[in-house]
Amino acid sequence: MPLDRIQLSQDILASVVGDGWSPGQIDAAVEMLASGEGKFPSGVRKLPSDLIRTLQRERLIAAMLHAAAELGYREANVQDVIERAGVSRPTFYEHFTNKEDCFLVAFDASATRLRKRVMAATRKGEVWRDRIRFGLEALLHFIRSEPDTARTLIVEARAASQEIARRRVELLDHFARCLEDQATELGSDPPPNPVTASAIVGGVESLLYSRLCKGEGEEIESLLPSLMYFVVLPYEGHAAAGEELAVS
Repeated sequence: MPLDRIQLSQDILASVVGDGWSPGQIDAAVEMLASGEGKFPSGVRKLPSDLIRTLQRERLIAAMLHAAAELGYREANVQDVIERAGVSRPTFYEHFTNKEDCFLVAFDASATRLRKRVMAATRKGEVWRDRIRFGLEALLHFIRSEPDTARTLIVEARAASQEIARRRVELLDHFARCLEDQATELGSDPPPNPVTASAIVGGVESLLYSRLCKGEGEEIESLLPSLMYFVVLPYEGHAAAGEELAVS
């Protein structure tokens, strides 16, 4: 039975194609790729080749996320990716050197998208606890709405190469620094130990890893009160953390 081909979401399309092409060209290119197995049909040159290449690349990235999430990084191979993307093997190698190269690009693109969403959400809060809550809400929504991406970032990156492991650590360090910066608003004397933020972020990531491994991604957003308790406790104590745990 043939695999379902990758369909790019409107959010992905908007982020990768920019405003260099008209909506009509983008829609036509998406339809053309869908009907042409991801390849630029021979004899047709009405659409910009750069646009076709951009969409092919994004299909491959999305296919890598799907293959890694479904099969596991170690088991997935280039053939699994191109079958899901609906492109030829030569097309894959026009964009990427090998499986790891494709996975690295997919990881980086996904991590960037996650960082942007979480940071945009935190800006809505007026006080530190609200900013933390909005950020965690964005994180949990991201996991539920993009399960392939979430599993790639949180689960499969652990099984990949040293370079991917390094980038995973960089992503965790980024969120730890953000949490530490937010906590300075509390004006604690002495200020919180920087290790606190790293421990919190590592603990949250470990819990998410466990839930995703158990296939509990659909219920992930219900963790918000518990995660708020876990984050607030080291900074403001049991009473404040208990207030967050009581929020339904």
